[in-house]
Amino acid sequence: MTTTHKTAILGASGYTGAELVRLIHTHPAFEISAMTADRKAGQAMGAVFPHLAHLELPVLSRMEEVDWTGIDLAFCAMPHATAQQAVIKVPERVRIVDLSADFRLRDIDAYAKWYGHEHLAPELQKIAVYGAPEFYREEMRTARLIAGTGCFAISALLPLVPLLEAGVIDPDHIIIDSKTGITGAGRAPSERKLFSEVTEGVDAYNIAKHRHTAEFDQELSKAAGRAVVASFTPHLLPMNRGILATIYVHGEADAAHEALARRYADEPFVDVLPLGAPAPETRHVRGSNLARIGVTADRQKGRTIIVSALDNLVKGASGQAIQCANIALGLPETMGLEAAPLFP
Repeated sequence: MTTTHKTAILGASGYTGAELVRLIHTHPAFEISAMTADRKAGQAMGAVFPHLAHLELPVLSRMEEVDWTGIDLAFCAMPHATAQQAVIKVPERVRIVDLSADFRLRDIDAYAKWYGHEHLAPELQKIAVYGAPEFYREEMRTARLIAGTGCFAISALLPLVPLLEAGVIDPDHIIIDSKTGITGAGRAPSERKLFSEVTEGVDAYNIAKHRHTAEFDQELSKAAGRAVVASFTPHLLPMNRGILATIYVHGEADAAHEALARRYADEPFVDVLPLGAPAPETRHVRGSNLARIGVTADRQKGRTIIVSALDNLVKGASGQAIQCANIALGLPETMGLEAAPLFP
C-alpha cells in the first residue's frame, strides 16, 4: 500500500495554489492537511475558488496557525521574497517544494541583482536543488528543498539543455521568443491585467530584462560548460494558460532532433514530435503535465527552429512541483499527473 503523505500548501489562494489543490485531490499518496493564505485566512477554499467548492479541504489559515504535526511535505506557492520568509519557518524534517523564484539562482548576488533585494535565506539556498526533474532527478531524491523553475525558463531549457550538452548547436546564437497566457502574472489584481488591457492584442514586455533570463544564464552556461547569453523576449497573449517558445539556433535540424529524441526517449512528460511535423500548440497540452517539442529545419542551411509548448500552471509550475515531490519521496514520478490534456 502507498504511504499517505500529509501535505501543506502555503499560499493556496493564488493560481498555482489552486492548481496544486486540483492535482493533489486525485493524487493517491498526498493528503492536504493545511492551507495558508494570509489575506483570505478564515475562508473556505470554495469561497476563493468556486470550482473547488465540492472538495473537502481545510479552511485557509495564516502561516503561524499551521499545526505541522504529521505533515512531511510542503508546497510553497507564495510570491518571491515572501516565500523566503515562509520557508524559514517550516520545520526541518519537512520536505519543501518552492514554486517562487527565491531559491532558483545558486548565486545569491545574481538573485539580488535580478530581484532587487538581498537574499533572506542564504543558508537554505545552499541546499536547494533546481526543480527541473529531467536534469536534476538524482539530486532531488535526497533534497530537503527543491526550487521550482520559472515557467518561461523550463519551456526553453527542455529543448536547449540537451542540445548544448550534445554540442549540436552554437552557444553564441540562441534566440528565445516566448508567448504566455495571463495567469503567468498571478492573481493579484492590477490595471495591467484588466480584460480591456489584455484582449485583442499581443505585446512584448520586459525586453532583455525579464527575471527568468537569470535562469537561462545559469542553466544554459552549465550545460555548455562556458558562459552562454541567450536573447529572450516574452510576449503576453490574451489567453488564460500556456507558453509557446519559438527558439532559433545555429545547427543542423537532423542532429538537433536526434539529440532530443534520444535524450527524452524514456521521459514520461516530454514528447519530441517527428522531425518537420506540425509544431506543437498550447491547446494540445492544456491542463496536463506534458511538454511537447517540435524541430524544423530553417530554409537557411545550418539553422533550426524549435517550438516548445507547455501549460504554465502545470508543467510550468504546480504539476512539475508535484513531479519533483514524487521523486523526493520515492514515489512513482508520474503519480497523480497522468491526466491527458483538455481539448478543445
